[in-house]
Amino acid sequence: MKISFVSALTLDTDLHKTRELEILKALADRENSTTLTAMVSKNRFQLEDSRTALISIPIRSAPIISPLVWATFLLFFLPIHILVTKPDFIIMDPEISVISSIPSCILSKFTKTKFILDVRGTPIEVIGLRGHLLEFLFNVSVVVAKRLFNGMAFVSYKMKEEVSSKFGLDQNTLALWTNGVSLNLFNPQNSLSESAELKKHLNLTGKFVVFYHGAFTPSRGLTETLDAIQIINKKYSQIVFFFLGSGLNLKELIQQKDLQGAVILHDPVPYEEVPKFIGLSDVGIVPLPNTSDWRFQNALNLLEYLAMQKVVLATDIPANRIVVGDDPCCIYIASAKPDEIVKTIEYAYFNREKLDNWGQSGRIIIQNKYTWAKVAEKIENDLRSIDAPA
Repeated sequence: MKISFVSALTLDTDLHKTRELEILKALADRENSTTLTAMVSKNRFQLEDSRTALISIPIRSAPIISPLVWATFLLFFLPIHILVTKPDFIIMDPEISVISSIPSCILSKFTKTKFILDVRGTPIEVIGLRGHLLEFLFNVSVVVAKRLFNGMAFVSYKMKEEVSSKFGLDQNTLALWTNGVSLNLFNPQNSLSESAELKKHLNLTGKFVVFYHGAFTPSRGLTETLDAIQIINKKYSQIVFFFLGSGLNLKELIQQKDLQGAVILHDPVPYEEVPKFIGLSDVGIVPLPNTSDWRFQNALNLLEYLAMQKVVLATDIPANRIVVGDDPCCIYIASAKPDEIVKTIEYAYFNREKLDNWGQSGRIIIQNKYTWAKVAEKIENDLRSIDAPA
């Protein structure tokens, strides 16, 4: 099949591009012809996998202006793309460019090209004008897709159920495409020596390391985790917390709470280096609160901890339960309250000699369901089953 992904990613600056790039690679492994159309800001970007054709559009990053320029570009680009390259499927994110696709959707009635809306997440942290604008564009995207697209895909079953109920979607046009992990990259055996060297370099040898990586934003339970660290720090000097990522100014919060000795804050690293950082840890933590923002998501960092055979301390919410169930590779945090986070960390610390054994089954969970190869197979099968509109 010829599959074209159209994404509002800015490839040279956005950190959250893993899913698109890995899916493209996995679909190419299955002998599909793939194309990615996205933005670049200042630096050139080249895909590591040359099997995917890249159309990178230079648009300087600027609030409101960049999305409008992107949408205007797609208004003219998509019809040409359909007529010249004749893709079987165009897969798009739910944002302003979906509105730009309306003329192309009408054109596609006369071609074999089908449109799919790929919903990786519902709007989170809807605060202020920007947040409400994103929510509005999401709603418009779903309404447009309901009327004109050939199908929609969701990252979790519960999210599919929630959005479907809200918008009255036809169940026969909906698919489930979860996140995934590369087992070759996230292989604990491959990063043993690098992780040990890194742990030594950071003076963490002999420490019990609780690890988080991803975006730092206000609603992810990170401020509650810092409150928990304050309590932990007074009782256990050998427990250290490692945060890898960017966003919310954690440095200022760490200084305010006088936690410099208990927390290591590290800037984002290339995706290929993430496994060795996970490898230096004793446990990973996913402290997402039980709110509408996170209840039905599919956290990528959770899957990556499991692939690395790390026991995960995760809040007891449907998003995490769906992946791990009652497996011992996850120790559930009753809620994102600091005292509950403290209890769970203490439990992991007191059972630290058992963690290696408990973590073994996490990789099996990933092997059975959450590899990018399995995700790509599911996408391919779902696309083949989608019929052209009458």
